Amino acid sequence: MARKKSMKKKAKRRLMFFGTLSCFMIAYFIFSTTLAITKITNLTNEKKSLEQELQLLKKDENDLNIEIEKLKDPDYLARYARENYLYSKDGEYIIKMDEEDNKVKKEEKVTLEDYKYFLIGGGVFVFLIIIWLIKRVNEK
Repeated sequence: MARKKSMKKKAKRRLMFFGTLSCFMIAYFIFSTTLAITKITNLTNEKKSLEQELQLLKKDENDLNIEIEKLKDPDYLARYARENYLYSKDGEYIIKMDEEDNKVKKEEKVTLEDYKYFLIGGGVFVFLIIIWLIKRVNEK
């Protein structure tokens, strides 16, 4: 009997040791897997953002290549220099306007849509005057 009790104690100790060890191993596995999944997700998101940035940079490169081709034309180069760097031809005067003034003027541009009701009212008014005049002429 003494032997069975000692076996049970050894079995319990062994079970505690390997149970604790396996719990630590499982926790480490879960932690490392979660860390790897997080890293993969971050890298995937970074890849998508870098691909978008690459597309924008390719578009910019294409625009710059077109601009380079345009700048090879002397007429375009002269006009570009006059517009952007305030160079002038002989007899020309440079008047520099602020960008803010141009923005305000663009916003102040009046469209037909702004006067739609005014035009409709005016048209109705003119129509009523014409009808009134016709009635007066017919009465005489």
